[in-house]
Amino acid sequence: MEDCSLVSCIEDISSLLPEGTLSPKYQDLGRQFSAVRKVYGDGNCFYRAICFAHLELILHNPRALQRFKDQVIQSVKVLISAGFEEASFDHLQSTVLHVVDQCIAAQHEDVLLRLFNEQIISDSFVQFLRLLTSAHLQIHEDFFCNFVEAPDLKVYCRQEVEVMAMECDHVDILALSQALDVGIHIVSMEGNEQQLVHHVIPEGVDPSVHLLYQASHYNILYQRTRL
Repeated sequence: MEDCSLVSCIEDISSLLPEGTLSPKYQDLGRQFSAVRKVYGDGNCFYRAICFAHLELILHNPRALQRFKDQVIQSVKVLISAGFEEASFDHLQSTVLHVVDQCIAAQHEDVLLRLFNEQIISDSFVQFLRLLTSAHLQIHEDFFCNFVEAPDLKVYCRQEVEVMAMECDHVDILALSQALDVGIHIVSMEGNEQQLVHHVIPEGVDPSVHLLYQASHYNILYQRTRL
């Protein structure tokens, strides 16, 4: 992965495997997944990974792209309901809609990859998703307040969710998954176990996006059946 790349080209899964490794985790990873797309580690990797992976998945499905665009448009109501001023997110939403419109017009991975490697565009997409996550958490405060360690949920959102470069927690992942209606499969390399740990968020769904979690960082995975 080039130093300046926010989202890399697809690489063979072997690029993640230490040479000569006999670790059961790495061997299992290689059996289940054929490729990886690496995401820059700047504290925003989860948000950047999830939005890129979801758009890439629906890139050749005009109806799904239009549905996502409609979600972004309707999110104005969600953000305002959570107390955000429209001026604080209007330019971010416009950037997201621009990316989606470009995807609808081109339906080509190269266009999506180019847009996500333009810092301002890519970061605007991430910031918009952070605000949407915060809004979803606050609107569903009765449920989510039990899972955060902060004086109150609004403080947590302001300090931990809305700020760029802050690493996300499980509760943030669940909130964004619900807000976007996207099932997420997280494959974790963490811990001392000899096997991979799998998390599906929300529980019980058939996930469409697969992410690798390793050393507090997220990359995009591609199942062997996909390529």
